[in-house]
Amino acid sequence: MIGNDIVDLQLAKTQSNWQRLRFIEKIFTISEQDFIRQSESPELEIWKLWTMKEAAYKIFNRETGIRGFFPWKLDCEIKDFRIGKFVGKVSIGNKMYFTETIQNENYVYTIATSSIAHFEKIIEINLDDKIVKIDGLPFRTINKMPVSITHHGRFERRISLVDGC
Repeated sequence: MIGNDIVDLQLAKTQSNWQRLRFIEKIFTISEQDFIRQSESPELEIWKLWTMKEAAYKIFNRETGIRGFFPWKLDCEIKDFRIGKFVGKVSIGNKMYFTETIQNENYVYTIATSSIAHFEKIIEINLDDKIVKIDGLPFRTINKMPVSITHHGRFERRISLVDGC
């Protein structure tokens, strides 16, 4: 399984007031709050952690059918920086998801997988490929493979796995 999330940093600057009272406390775990507060770029760390949570939540929702707003239950940890990507993991309950995050001056983009091996099987889906929703979840029309779709501001990404895991 896979999930993804993107934040357009230009749009986030105008639409989000992450510095408002209790915003960070409502969204992030204590360790994540400490990580954000100790950072030289707290706003970027917020969006990095947020995209990790959202991408992992998409997998969690598909696996469990559980829907809701509970970002503080998804616990993020950034483990390493390799070849232009932040590598991390997100856990919720007894489930763990693996993440890769790309950050540049335009966006923060995270892909999450239920298995590290899935990173080698990810494919980009063209924006003109037909997508159908089944029980509210997106699938490619041609082969019914699950798709993860994210869009924010100027950016959209659609991904799937080669073998449809």
